[in-house]
Amino acid sequence: MNRQDIDALVKKMNVDTATGEVDQRVQSIVVRLLGDLFQAIEDLDIQPSEVWKGLEYFTDAGQANELGLLAAGLGLEHYLDLRADEADAKAGVMGGTPRTIEGPLYVAGAPESVGFARMDDGSETDKIDTLIIEGTVTDTDGNIIEGAKVEMWHANSLGNYSFFDKSQSDFNLRRTILSDAEGKYVALTTMPVGYGCPPEGTTQFVLNKLGRHGNRPSHVHYFVSAPDFRKLTTQFNIEGDQYLWDDFAFATRDGLVATAVDVTDEAEIQRRGLEKPFKHITFNIELVKDVASVPSNEVERRRACA
Repeated sequence: MNRQDIDALVKKMNVDTATGEVDQRVQSIVVRLLGDLFQAIEDLDIQPSEVWKGLEYFTDAGQANELGLLAAGLGLEHYLDLRADEADAKAGVMGGTPRTIEGPLYVAGAPESVGFARMDDGSETDKIDTLIIEGTVTDTDGNIIEGAKVEMWHANSLGNYSFFDKSQSDFNLRRTILSDAEGKYVALTTMPVGYGCPPEGTTQFVLNKLGRHGNRPSHVHYFVSAPDFRKLTTQFNIEGDQYLWDDFAFATRDGLVATAVDVTDEAEIQRRGLEKPFKHITFNIELVKDVASVPSNEVERRRACA
């Protein structure tokens, strides 16, 4: 079939057959995607067994709860970020900390505090370096934002995330810090470790077919929000990781690379209330003021909640 015949067939099956109320947006998307799929079947001579294997794959990926991971691994989530960047630029919304992907591992409801939080539960203090992350939340003109909601989450020394890894305590390495009167937030935690896709999982299965690895560099995720400002979804990746610029999820971006500095000065160690040297990262955040004429950058998606 040529494209004209394909479009006519799709319309006959999925538009002309409608007898009830139609969601025009859903109908438009379904018709377009089906037309593109049918065209791909024609162009690539995709066989029936291959179609059904594909459907079986999505069934397995859904049951394994890996579709969010697949979206990151194939670059879909990064592409959405690039489109959002372009939409902002066209609307004149410029500056601020760069956005990057959320990933599939956020959990709502983390404990909340003002100015400071300890993120780890102490179970790995003898296994991995202590890390202090701190920064200031401002607008693009440098004005301090008090009470900004800084949500942070990262992996443990094995590259695993609490809630999804049932061996960890509730909300381990997950906290919400409200910036203080000086706009500052401080998190006492442990050094995050990068992770790889489950080696026998559905995402890695596809990456293997593409000859790609499924590894991420060490990183820390952020949601940052404040009244009258656009919500920021971002993360920093840590300098020195072998996958820093080879992130399978394409999340590393200019402006989002952090350096972990070794702190060995005894006076500074004591001032921080610690007993041994630690690593320190500064990550300042600039929020962009909300613009009524620009679509919200709040993404509606199903998220875990504990």
